[in-house]
Amino acid sequence: MTRAATLIAVLGVFIAMTILVLVRSMNGGTQVQGGQGNRLVPVSAYAVSERDFADIVEALGTAGANETVTVTARVSDTISRVAFDSGQRVEAGDILVELTDTEEAADLNEARATLREARRELNRVDDLIERGIAPRQRLDEANAAVERAAARVNSIEAQLADRIIRAPFSGVVGLREVSTGSLVRPGDPIITLDDTSIIKLDFSVPERFLSALEAGMPVAAMTSAYPDEVFEGEIAQIDSRIDPVTRSVTVRAEIDNAAGHLRPGQLMTVEIQRDTRTNPAIPGAAITRYLDDSFVFAIDTREGSEFVRQKAITLGRQNGDVIEVTEGLSAGDLIVGEGVHRVRDGMAVQVTETRGATVAGGPDTSQAVAAATSQP
Repeated sequence: MTRAATLIAVLGVFIAMTILVLVRSMNGGTQVQGGQGNRLVPVSAYAVSERDFADIVEALGTAGANETVTVTARVSDTISRVAFDSGQRVEAGDILVELTDTEEAADLNEARATLREARRELNRVDDLIERGIAPRQRLDEANAAVERAAARVNSIEAQLADRIIRAPFSGVVGLREVSTGSLVRPGDPIITLDDTSIIKLDFSVPERFLSALEAGMPVAAMTSAYPDEVFEGEIAQIDSRIDPVTRSVTVRAEIDNAAGHLRPGQLMTVEIQRDTRTNPAIPGAAITRYLDDSFVFAIDTREGSEFVRQKAITLGRQNGDVIEVTEGLSAGDLIVGEGVHRVRDGMAVQVTETRGATVAGGPDTSQAVAAATSQP
């Protein structure tokens, strides 16, 4: 009986301690839930602000010059003078290369002498006709001789002009591929000339975005050569046909290149913003989810105390930690930004800090709605 009494006494003490712990736990939970005493849940608040969002169509494109040409010779001959350096900027009409013209120059001198003689003969015949000595037929023959001599001069001058190769437009020459004394033939490349004042950027997008594209839409392009610089331009043309194999359409954008940073052939990433809008934005840490629904805890003040209220929201696009809210919140609302896992609907809280109130409403863009690539 003594051992049984001892066991009963120990069991009674254990039960009493368990009941005491449970009562204290319930009292503590009531204090937190009801907001009594000092056991308020600390949270970090976030002041909702509006931001600019836009859907983005992203693609890869290849840069091209506004005008480009491979300069070649029209006749076969040796080069007598190279009048440019690699990478030099030239103006329209500047001489690039001169070909040997010794034979043509001699022929031109002969033709000009023949023309002068024909004109002198014409003057003599004209004088004789006025004096009534020569027949009218002599005048016709003299005029024909002058015309033939003039045509001969013009022909040789044209041949000489073909031996002077000029820049067809203003631009920058590439690396020269010839030297003085080189023999060139028609079609042989002498130099490339590019007008890079404007860059034409060609890229492809899936045909499903065709209705959302139009000439004049702004584009932003980036290249690995200048990772911290964004090149802005606009859509100039949209191809009239869709590729039947890839089901994509080629779009051409024009980018001002006055600084000369971009060069033909560069691979560039293109972003087209569409459906630009302004909506409330919140950090991802403030959102709780249940199945397909999303919620935040809005902070309300009642009788000098702060309480949280669970609120359903509809989310839009995301950019990093910033998420667009299309329904459920307005600019200026105060929500729990951090510590959402410690609060429940109706719980009293203590706001330790407030963020987001001073966030500038600069433009933010959503995650890309498509990634369309075009091979360079």
